[in-house]
Amino acid sequence: MNRRHRRIPGRIFAEPTPADLRWRDIEALLRTAGAEVSEGAGSRIRVALAGVRAVFHRPHPGPETRRGLVRAVRDFLIAAGIRPDEE
Repeated sequence: MNRRHRRIPGRIFAEPTPADLRWRDIEALLRTAGAEVSEGAGSRIRVALAGVRAVFHRPHPGPETRRGLVRAVRDFLIAAGIRPDEE
């Protein structure tokens, strides 16, 4: 995991929830953590990690991820047993 990937979990778990995370960084973190990421219809992606599954919508037209989606990714990571101090 490169240095940038190591900072992303801390940002995802930060309070207040950041609104300037780029989705490509979050998706790269998920892949690096071992998640299976597959394309769904439209902007949807399916993610499976440690037996936990979720469907997310890639943000568009801009690259920034909204706070609600960051919180959903945070909940997914917690359910999969990923915490920032473990990364």
